[in-house]
Amino acid sequence: MQASVNSIETFGLVDGPGIRTVIFLNGCKLRCLYCHNPEMWQMGNKNYTVDELVAKILRNKPYFKRNNGGVTFSGGEPLLQVDFLLEICKKLKEEGIHIALDTAGVGVGKYEEILSLIDLVLLDIKHSNKDGYKKLTGMDISESEKFIEYLNKSGKPVWIRQVIVPGIMDNDKYLQELAVYLLKIKNIEKIEFLPFHHLGFSKYENLKLENPLKNVPEMNVENCQKLYERFMNIYNNLKDDQK
Repeated sequence: MQASVNSIETFGLVDGPGIRTVIFLNGCKLRCLYCHNPEMWQMGNKNYTVDELVAKILRNKPYFKRNNGGVTFSGGEPLLQVDFLLEICKKLKEEGIHIALDTAGVGVGKYEEILSLIDLVLLDIKHSNKDGYKKLTGMDISESEKFIEYLNKSGKPVWIRQVIVPGIMDNDKYLQELAVYLLKIKNIEKIEFLPFHHLGFSKYENLKLENPLKNVPEMNVENCQKLYERFMNIYNNLKDDQK
């Protein structure tokens, strides 16, 4: 069995706890307006077998084991290559390696099976309501919500990631909606706001793709932090009200 791998980062520090080997898998159904990796939309050639990728990962094991790290499967959308994921995760669990999954929850099923092998889910929230989700990604929110149902049943810890795009998420109405939306996701350990940036803009030019947000300014980091603080206040108050 083979996978289509775009790239491998051997010393990742932001995709889960500790030092991590991050495997970026090709393929994604979503067409997020703010996507900074459009080169991963298509699946591309399959270039790694399970054993080849395991061997590459194990060479880094001494580094990430000393730092409470592990492996993170990212993308693209790694759940589109779920059969490969199942096989490689089984082998990595035999080696005692911590496995994180960075996903938008838009795959092809087998969610219960793959979640049984995952130690941490980094869940990318695209939008908090179905209309906004459709406009932002081009797809229906139902598949993501199906994944969340299985995620809740799994009991696995969750880190939430939300990109903040000026003019879309940087307002109190969205912060309130997001807080309500996240209340239905169990076992959230961490919530991150990621400021929208222009680092992937050159990829659209190189691939001759239309960049729908080319005129949208980057999200100011300080303003993003202030939004995060306001959001956490709303979110925590709602959680307290539920008790």
